[in-house]
Amino acid sequence: MTTNKKLDLIAIGRSSVDLYGAQVGGRLEDMASFSKAVGGCPTNIAIGTARLGLKSGLITRVGDEHIGRFIREQLEREGVDIQGVHTDKSRLTALVILGIRDDKSFPLIFYRSDCADGAIDESDIDESYIASSRAVVVTGTHFAKSNTAAAQKKAMAFAKRHGGKIVFDIDYRPNLWGLAGHGAGEERYIKSGDVTAHLQPILSQCDLIVGTEEELMIAGGEDTPLAALKAVRQQSKALIVMKRGPMGCVVFPDAIPDDIEKGIKGPGFPVEVYNVLGAGDAFMSGFLRGWLRDEPIETCCAYANAGGAFAVSRLLCSAEYPTFSEMTHFIKNFQAPRGRCRRTCCKRSHGLRHVA
Repeated sequence: MTTNKKLDLIAIGRSSVDLYGAQVGGRLEDMASFSKAVGGCPTNIAIGTARLGLKSGLITRVGDEHIGRFIREQLEREGVDIQGVHTDKSRLTALVILGIRDDKSFPLIFYRSDCADGAIDESDIDESYIASSRAVVVTGTHFAKSNTAAAQKKAMAFAKRHGGKIVFDIDYRPNLWGLAGHGAGEERYIKSGDVTAHLQPILSQCDLIVGTEEELMIAGGEDTPLAALKAVRQQSKALIVMKRGPMGCVVFPDAIPDDIEKGIKGPGFPVEVYNVLGAGDAFMSGFLRGWLRDEPIETCCAYANAGGAFAVSRLLCSAEYPTFSEMTHFIKNFQAPRGRCRRTCCKRSHGLRHVA
């Protein structure tokens, strides 16, 4: 995919400040202090890919206030192109409050009522900016509202016009589609024919589709991962990547086999889970590092799985994603843990202390 374009990718959509409860193991009700970081799926991807050596940009909106400026300044520090980061003077920046109860429970609350990034519309999409990138990354959440969906579809059309690739991160959050209450931010799957109907027309336009088993089920409108893969394939010729958590991922470039295990895989990196929030964005960042540089699919999978392993081993999202040198060192030297290390590892290196 070598071209002379200025950017490798432009991600579009959510941009928030994440506040992580510092009292790990406690309820959100009992949090007394928080750690602040930039968040939001496309913003995490823009930072994650920049850390891995890609030239990334972001289209979003932030508020004209302190945390909006924090996001803008952090993006600049990370080397993300901010031409498409617009300041919305009438809305506040989105906010998310998150916690870690244990290795399976990660409660979170989205504060997104009339937020800045939720007001993205077609006026935020500049054709010349889209034309400067080899790929655009669109996300499922921003197809949930008519204005944000129109903006993403406009960007996709411009990308196609100028020879760019379309990357679709299904990014399914049921409560951001109005299917669950404010306290159900942790919920990852609720079956919905309406959501499926919104997403399926997008599939045929994509070159790369990435989602968990549940996300592919909502995109395909089927109740099993295999049936969902086949349904998505009927709609799209895209490279399909199925994320499977600690089992790594499976990739399908062509027809879907009758056994998921017959897809293409790369090495997995089993580590003890500390925090799964943001792991999918680190995974996507790693996969894009390989895919946009024409690496073999197995290598793309290795980068993706390593990125996910880093993310689940650390507290914050993009603020603690790996650089490319960290990632390659990790892949080369990884040894699977021989026992539980949750009580002995520090937060930053949690689960990765087995790297030489």
